[in-house]
Amino acid sequence: MTTAADRVEHAGIRQARRGDLLDVFRIEKESFAQPWPFSAFEQHLGDPGFLVAEERAGVAGFVVADTIPNHGRPLGHVKDIAVHPDARGQGIGRSLLSHALSVLNAQGVRSAKLEVRRSNEPAISLYRTFDFEYLRTLPRYYSDGEDAFVMIARL
Repeated sequence: MTTAADRVEHAGIRQARRGDLLDVFRIEKESFAQPWPFSAFEQHLGDPGFLVAEERAGVAGFVVADTIPNHGRPLGHVKDIAVHPDARGQGIGRSLLSHALSVLNAQGVRSAKLEVRRSNEPAISLYRTFDFEYLRTLPRYYSDGEDAFVMIARL
């Protein structure tokens, strides 16, 4: 069966390296009101699911995805994804998510989850193209009090 994740390709996606961290952190700060700290990205260096999209001008976007224990079967967790504001609308986020889900699938993951701000319609729309479905609401999940939707997809 071909999924949405199988239909997207982007040649410039690779595993993140130490030299990418400053660009990744800049994109994070430009994308989110409450960005991850730099140290969080350092902790994920070497993780197969920490990927960047590289364009001529440098890093255009990134994704951080890993696995978490789930009743004896690993569950994929898309923890963070962002594209530089100047590079949005070019399919980079879709490509990053596709590659991250492929990495998780190769690690034996059959389902993945993520949390998304209830107000982030562009992200929710992207996740739905990969068959993520609403699971539940986490009230006041973000430090500014906004709820998060938990979404899950079978890979």
